[in-house]
Amino acid sequence: MSVLAELLSRTLQTAGPATAATTAAVAACGSLDEGNGIAPVNAVSHILWGDEAAEQDDASLKYTAPGFALNAAAIASWAGVYELGFGQRARRGDVKAAIIGGVATAALAYITDYHVVPRRLTPGFEKRLSPPSMFAVYAALAASLPVASLLAARRNE
Repeated sequence: MSVLAELLSRTLQTAGPATAATTAAVAACGSLDEGNGIAPVNAVSHILWGDEAAEQDDASLKYTAPGFALNAAAIASWAGVYELGFGQRARRGDVKAAIIGGVATAALAYITDYHVVPRRLTPGFEKRLSPPSMFAVYAALAASLPVASLLAARRNE
């Protein structure tokens, strides 16, 4: 397998649990903050539809489906960053590298999402989630990025 194909494969393996974990965190935090787990997912689609997306409370093809898809794409990109920096060491069983990698990648994601990209390209969660919930979402990202690589290391023991 080529190096690029292997990186893509590892990235997708890492992105799966990370997407599931962050989406679950977004929905759970939305339920806690506002009694609505779909609204913060809809808010992600502000990238396509503007601020009106953040005002949508109900599940819909127009707002919810793109919200899920855009979040999954963003998480996949951060999974690629994690894999480039820490994935190989984590897959060899380096738990410290895996944990540091998850935390560092999530911190970089937060900094990029809220201090680098234009406002229109932020995740949008901030429009519906409290600051503690925002922390929980990025903590879920940090905790979930190492999952696939640490499981792979365990299978190889």
